[in-house]
Amino acid sequence: MEFQTVIGLEVHVELNTKSKIFCGCSTEFGAEPNTEVCPVCLGLPGALPVLNKKVVDYAIKTGLALNCDIARYTMMDRKNYFYPDSPKNYQITQDRFPICREGNVEIELGNGEKKSIGIERIHMEDDAGKLIHNEKETFIDFNRAGVPLLEIVSKPHMNSAEEAILYVEKLRSILTCIGVSDCKMEEGSLRVDLNISVKQVESKELGVRAEIKNLNSFKFLEKAVNYERERQIKAIENNEVLFMETRRWDEKNNITLSMRNKEEAQDYRYFPEGDILEMIISEKEIEDIKSTIPELEHEKKDRFIKEYNLSNYDASVLSKDYKLAHFFEKTVKSCKDSKAAVNWIMGDISCYLNENKLELNETKLKAENLGELIKLIKDKVISSTIGKKILVNIIEEGKSPKDIVKEKGLIQNNDEKAILEMIRGILSKNQDKVKEYLEGKGNLYTWFVGQIMKESRGKANPSIVNKLLKSEIENNFK
Repeated sequence: MEFQTVIGLEVHVELNTKSKIFCGCSTEFGAEPNTEVCPVCLGLPGALPVLNKKVVDYAIKTGLALNCDIARYTMMDRKNYFYPDSPKNYQITQDRFPICREGNVEIELGNGEKKSIGIERIHMEDDAGKLIHNEKETFIDFNRAGVPLLEIVSKPHMNSAEEAILYVEKLRSILTCIGVSDCKMEEGSLRVDLNISVKQVESKELGVRAEIKNLNSFKFLEKAVNYERERQIKAIENNEVLFMETRRWDEKNNITLSMRNKEEAQDYRYFPEGDILEMIISEKEIEDIKSTIPELEHEKKDRFIKEYNLSNYDASVLSKDYKLAHFFEKTVKSCKDSKAAVNWIMGDISCYLNENKLELNETKLKAENLGELIKLIKDKVISSTIGKKILVNIIEEGKSPKDIVKEKGLIQNNDEKAILEMIRGILSKNQDKVKEYLEGKGNLYTWFVGQIMKESRGKANPSIVNKLLKSEIENNFK
């Protein structure tokens, strides 16, 4: 039998508002446990919630960026369930009237094929607290309780781990670009619930789905999809009965484990939240928010290809990170060379960031300084080799490349007469190696260049070195 995987995702996004969704407590990450709390977010008797308007604005902004229909009438509901980190024993969320419906995002697969992933709904809700386990006890930190969330519910349009990851990456790119969330998975501000089932390819009926909760990395999402697909296929082939259930990812053993049978909507006893007024959203509000949405990833990518003549790959990487894209454009404005700018950013700078596990904005590198470095190389003031050597100083110290070159005496030597004398001296001292080179040991050419650059302390113009070295060997040693 041939099977098809069917995937839908529920993506929970923490909004980067300064205060919580129903009270004035701070949402700052990393505070001491249970210090950012009040009677409202602790669910104490008599405490009344007040909806944070910024959360509503961010929800509308997200819906518009994801091509959703925005509700003109919406309301909050209570979702009743008991869990230790839920201080109220219910969650304030949205059931029948979510703020956004029927959107879509487009992903581009590795083979270049594009696919539209439907979004069923987006709704607002409050987060729960956090359980902290050790070997003997479990503690609860309620700082996160009441942090505003958007839940983005996709349609079951994905069929592989690749598609699921591309979809979440696209969401993350859009959400960070429009400024509603930092989407830091390592801090829990973007979490994914995976709904997955398998069915025979020819069947029109969907399989029995399992929900894997709270996946907080792309690696775990990929592993969970692949493991759960194989688990379900094996169960079907062995004539085992599958049932709807909620599972968790065991990262130590790389398996999913059953937690409980999957709840249905009626199990939560949804009913309207009586302490929060219904909302009427006007056309003017929607249009005002729409006007604040910046250029999105796919729009930026197309423009970069057309305006800067970038490759599809380079444009894709830059456009996914709006900060990196902005840095690239500022660099180009400074040096007027898009090809050199993208080569430095995608090459040496990316290597430095990856090796040091840093984001660009965590360094002292300025676009103006990178542009200045590129111009120094273009104007043959320094060589690209020298440029690479001083790049770390520019990144870590934030100094001007001109100042570094002046301080360290690194101005490139373009004096052909002086370079020729240097070349003749090296060839004269190493005539045995010249003979070996002429007899076919071609890799010695690189050795000669290295010796010249060493003697010049890296200052000799490489193009002049190559031109004069070849000429000297051909004319005086053959």
